[in-house]
Amino acid sequence: MMSSHLQTSRFPARALHVSINRSSSTTVEAVHPILSVFPARGQLDEKFKIVVENLPPRFPVTLHSFYPCEDKYNWEAFGHYLSNDDGAVNVSEDASVGGTYTGKEPMGLLWSMRTMEGTMSGAMFRVQDVTIPKVIFISVYQDHIMEGFREQCCMASVVTERFLMAPGVRRIDIRENGITATLFVPPGPGPFPGIMDIWGARGGLEESRASLLASHGFASVVVQYMTTNKVDGTLEYFERAFCLLQEHPLVIKDRVGVVGSSLGGTVALNMAAKTMNISPQCCVCINGLHYPRFKTSVSEFNEQHIQALHKIKINEKNQAIWRDTTLPIMDNKLDVERITCPLLLIYGEDDQAVASKESAEDIAKMMHEAGNEHLLTTLSYSETGHLIELPHTPPRITIRAPCLDGTTEQRITLFGGKAKSAADAQEDSWKKILTFLRQQLYPSPDILPKNNL
Repeated sequence: MMSSHLQTSRFPARALHVSINRSSSTTVEAVHPILSVFPARGQLDEKFKIVVENLPPRFPVTLHSFYPCEDKYNWEAFGHYLSNDDGAVNVSEDASVGGTYTGKEPMGLLWSMRTMEGTMSGAMFRVQDVTIPKVIFISVYQDHIMEGFREQCCMASVVTERFLMAPGVRRIDIRENGITATLFVPPGPGPFPGIMDIWGARGGLEESRASLLASHGFASVVVQYMTTNKVDGTLEYFERAFCLLQEHPLVIKDRVGVVGSSLGGTVALNMAAKTMNISPQCCVCINGLHYPRFKTSVSEFNEQHIQALHKIKINEKNQAIWRDTTLPIMDNKLDVERITCPLLLIYGEDDQAVASKESAEDIAKMMHEAGNEHLLTTLSYSETGHLIELPHTPPRITIRAPCLDGTTEQRITLFGGKAKSAADAQEDSWKKILTFLRQQLYPSPDILPKNNL
């Protein structure tokens, strides 16, 4: 049977705990701020509001966030604020004048997070267990400080939790018919529209997007097709995984779409162009390419990539730039005239990993010539690189990645973009992806999921 292990997330409401520390400093002893976060517990893609009250007027403070990630790397962000004449700071309305972000940034304490001193450069912000809420510590400090937060005494602190599985979402491990995957089923009796979620070449099961999609009413399956030592991405493998989702009793069979990013976006485009014996109802491709047209396996992309390793550039910061390894556009590209489902094509204009901009422009040109351009919606984001992921998470401008030369050596690789622009792109694209999927997969607006997300 499909289900060998099932987990359900349940998060009962509880009161927000506020702690106040008293410093020995005479100046700080007279200041007893009240720090609050609302909602104290919320979904990852839900904005929160941070307010500090009971400060002296025009009082300089630093707001600091700290996240002890599951991979043992510690992440932090901070902003410098000045209280107003009423002795208050509202992060949603007031501008940070310094720190890891500046300006009016309601979610700056999340998206501008960086690894703390002593942790690995190029580390990736990854969620390893979506069933556990992410615990984030928010603190307020006197004055504008830049470092040494662990050694400082904060004036007040709160704990906030962000989760990816809404209450009632079910997580089901799939180890069936040679498929390794995880299915997330929304709360309620169903049936639901389905989404097949395909990530890129870093391997493993990245469950964050699928769990969040299920929280918005889509039965979502994320498929593992690459591990450290093996690529199991045959076209037949993806066909079986897609059909497994279609045949699930809680899925509307003719309302199944596909979402893919990076190499997963290339797989999604192959599905939409009917390279495989399946017909998705819609397709979302994030920084994927319309080449190569796979014959049997996604390993064909890696093989062609490795043959072009001599095109990798090294910049002045000793960062690898892969982009030219995917140029010029191959002759072995998809027959996009075979696309008959709505396609949402998303790319970063500063993608330094692959030539996603050139690919998107060529797709638009080919679909115009083929007469199916009415199916295409394109979103492009300036100063945004290869990785456009979930909202309110730190954009990854660089990552530590294998050199792809047959050795175990890793190098910092530039994926492109600027943090602020990429964070805006992640927030905007996520809203538009959800809107697109609802329009294409829900048979009627009257049955859209209603929840308190």
